[in-house]
Amino acid sequence: MTNSITVRHRSMDEIVAGLHLVRRSPRGVGTLALAVRRPAVDVREVLSQAELDTTVGLVGDSWSQRPSSRTTDRSPHPDMQLNVINSRFVELIAGPDRDSWALAGDQLYVDLDLSFDALPAGTRLAIGDQAVIEVTDQPHNGCAKFAARFGRDAHKIVWSEEGQQLRLRGLNARVVVGATIKEGDTVRQLPADPGPPATRLP
Repeated sequence: MTNSITVRHRSMDEIVAGLHLVRRSPRGVGTLALAVRRPAVDVREVLSQAELDTTVGLVGDSWSQRPSSRTTDRSPHPDMQLNVINSRFVELIAGPDRDSWALAGDQLYVDLDLSFDALPAGTRLAIGDQAVIEVTDQPHNGCAKFAARFGRDAHKIVWSEEGQQLRLRGLNARVVVGATIKEGDTVRQLPADPGPPATRLP
């Protein structure tokens, strides 16, 4: 699938009217609504199941061949292996067609509260029975392609103060434990690591 799909651009009024659904996204436990592979620039493959790997991210995706402006040698950024976006927001701006969702360019589409309050950097999420990913501190921002695909109003809303707080454009993550994941898998926030026990002085 390529950019040949065209999405009707929603107006600001339409997007604002639907944001209450995004705000009600479940916190702590949600669902993997869609997985998408990007084998090449502007090419999308909607997957019924996908393989996560600690080295390459989502197997078959082009992340490992994408240079990054955020690394000194322009190598792929290790904390940007996966782009994760809220499925309710994507449906709001793209409609119900899953192929249209994939135009966003993210690999994982989840029905889960992705806000900074809910998922600070370092939070780990279990997907299905075995896979684990970790939210990183790398920002995931809307770009010109996002505006072209979903409209200027959708682009404006992700850059608004609330849009930034809710992470409407999504978040970056890395794979901690690789495994097969599939559409419909539970996405579950893991307890924070308490760290090593404190040493008591004599």
